Amino acid sequence: MNIETVKLEFPEGCNIIIGQTHFIKTVEDIYEVLATNIPGAKFGLAFNEASSSCLVRYDGTDEDLIENACQIMEKLKCGHLFVILLGDAFPISVLNAIKMVPEVCTVYAATANPVKAVVARLDGQSAFLGVADGSEPKAREGKEDKAKRRKFLRDIGYKR
Repeated sequence: MNIETVKLEFPEGCNIIIGQTHFIKTVEDIYEVLATNIPGAKFGLAFNEASSSCLVRYDGTDEDLIENACQIMEKLKCGHLFVILLGDAFPISVLNAIKMVPEVCTVYAATANPVKAVVARLDGQSAFLGVADGSEPKAREGKEDKAKRRKFLRDIGYKR
């Protein structure tokens, strides 16, 4: 077994959601969740089929994000994994709905931070072990940091 890290490259300003699922209808079901919960959203979605044809299945509303999502899945080579690239939208708008898709097993990450995946390679199979998301904490937040956090949430419309 070889363990490696895979840098996941996606456009600045986009968010990435990575999860595990178990069935081919994932692509259509997640597409519907995204289109219903964020009308007009730009996104690309890809899913690695783990049996039969073992294809990278894909869909979305933005050709560049679709292509980028497929490239990520081709690098990861992990079966039953999906990736969503969201442009101009936040994962918080769809995360619970994605988790409620019957075939979704888990969500590993939902972030705009730099991401590295940890993958184990095992004789023609690959196992997704997790992600390194963003940077390590530098310190505990102080009063000014709390005020900035609260202001930011109101500035982007998530709090009143």
